[in-house]
Amino acid sequence: MSFETSTFKGDEIYTVNTTGDCVVGDEVCFERATFTGSFRNATFSGFELVKGVIVNDSYGRDKQQHTFTITLLDDSKIKIKGRNLYKNGVFRKPWTDESKRRLVADEKHVRGSNARHERELRLEEDAFFPRHGQL
Repeated sequence: MSFETSTFKGDEIYTVNTTGDCVVGDEVCFERATFTGSFRNATFSGFELVKGVIVNDSYGRDKQQHTFTITLLDDSKIKIKGRNLYKNGVFRKPWTDESKRRLVADEKHVRGSNARHERELRLEEDAFFPRHGQL
């Protein structure tokens, strides 16, 4: 088993590949890499299967990095960046009413577009009016 290859491709419960487009309310399952050793000399030790419900998502102000909050089956919560969530593939349970999921996804996409637009405006403003120390 190598770090680059996750073998999880869903199962009989988590049947919908939602890699790249998870939303609040999705019940998800994905593999996450685990390591042993020190931070400076970490050794890949395999994958752990993570299952939970996405309860929140947000876009960071500076770089619009998408962050998800997931409540795990043991009621603990984790925060994970979208790029790390999607890295090895994410599968979800089907919603009872997929049209409700589409509404949630549409709202998320609007927020993402707005966040990217605000960042572009901020970068343009910084180019014309550099802050002290940025010359």
